[in-house]
Amino acid sequence: MASTTSAPDPLPKPSMGNFVHLLAFGFGAGCSPKAPGTMGTLLAVGVYLPLSHLPLAAYIGVLAAVILAGIWLCDRAARDLGVHDHPGIVWDEIAGYLLTMLAAPAGWVWIVAGFALFRLFDIWKPWPIGWLDRHVGGGFGIMLDDLVAGVFAAVCLQILVHYV
Repeated sequence: MASTTSAPDPLPKPSMGNFVHLLAFGFGAGCSPKAPGTMGTLLAVGVYLPLSHLPLAAYIGVLAAVILAGIWLCDRAARDLGVHDHPGIVWDEIAGYLLTMLAAPAGWVWIVAGFALFRLFDIWKPWPIGWLDRHVGGGFGIMLDDLVAGVFAAVCLQILVHYV
């Protein structure tokens, strides 16, 4: 007897020819079949490396531009695909990691520690991150939970910097 349950519909695929999808999906990092958020955060490390040499004010300016652009990009990509917070949308991970690394000291130890802390909070989603993820919609909602995870990770990173 054949099963009456069917496999869930696969998530819609982005069009990498669409500039909004290309950016929102982290130039394809978010298309990874396993751990797209982690792949997006790895891409964020590559984005962070040249930005880490900027003066703090310039870094904050770039971060603000990434956040503001991300609200629009994530909203547009989610609407195009008909899926709120499609797991392949990783611009929010890029913004969250860049926020984590705000005023971080130079060195691979801090880059890796920031990566681990950001992924911890982004996956674990302690309050209020999980609540925001479930209750705030649109591009702002897609970005907000990762930005709060970035704040949590940044605070923990700064505690490590000053007390370890």
